[in-house]
Amino acid sequence: MSDFNRRNFLTALPALSMVRASSFSADEKKSDRNNRLKISLNAYSFNDMLMKKLISKSEILEFCAKTGFDAVDMTGYYFSTYPNTPSDQEIFDFKRKAHELGIEISGTGVRNEFSYADQVALDKEIDIVIRWIEVAAKLGAPVLRIFTAKQYCTGDERKRVNERIHFALEKCLQKAAAYGIILGIQNHNDFLHTADECHELIGGINNKWLGLVLDTGTFVSNDPYEEIKKCLPLAVNWQVKEKLLLNGVQAYMDLPKLCSIIKGSGYSGNVPIETLGFNDPINEVPVFFEKVRRELR
Repeated sequence: MSDFNRRNFLTALPALSMVRASSFSADEKKSDRNNRLKISLNAYSFNDMLMKKLISKSEILEFCAKTGFDAVDMTGYYFSTYPNTPSDQEIFDFKRKAHELGIEISGTGVRNEFSYADQVALDKEIDIVIRWIEVAAKLGAPVLRIFTAKQYCTGDERKRVNERIHFALEKCLQKAAAYGIILGIQNHNDFLHTADECHELIGGINNKWLGLVLDTGTFVSNDPYEEIKKCLPLAVNWQVKEKLLLNGVQAYMDLPKLCSIIKGSGYSGNVPIETLGFNDPINEVPVFFEKVRRELR
């Protein structure tokens, strides 16, 4: 982002906040206070801009505050040393800025791969998760978002990969429990396609420090809303997206239906949202935020 555009972006934030505030009725404000569901921004919505250093983590926090987000999920990729752990100064500067702006840190995440048959390679992936558990604790993020394996498989190969995932998770969960961090497995149209597969994996381990980051957009099913409902008992966090897979084809999310499911689930806490258009997140994200906010009231 050029200096000129960056100034324009930051200048526009107060106006955005005023527009949002003026659109609230008294009843809406009261409803928001009484609603225990809080909306978080998954920073992946700004992935291109963050990776190209066109926008900073601090500016994302300012964007969250002005737009009306309660929290942010700042994936590990956006810290300067990833996959290595960032310095305490970088972690604490981000945490201090978030506190200053009244923004919670709802989570962070890494991209791990637990399918490796080679033990050295698998141990490296386990080490990434273990080190970022410590980062999550320093940030004050209750959930560390992780993955299982990139490829879907069946039969004997699935059994072998499942054993490796279990081995890795057991190692990581020892650290997670010691630091009070919940490991949230994200279903991502990878090793996990269905609610039954999520239950089989997470239920098979049965550890209170393990749950599901319920990705609403990636179930492979002719009725993804039913898959979402089945996964509600596993949910420790969310990824609410604009689109989902309907019979393997992307379709727009029925937000009233999805938000009704979330509100009726008994889940309390942060609901991260994510846009994936990458075209103009500065303008796209507030529109999606407002749609979700109104439905979650």
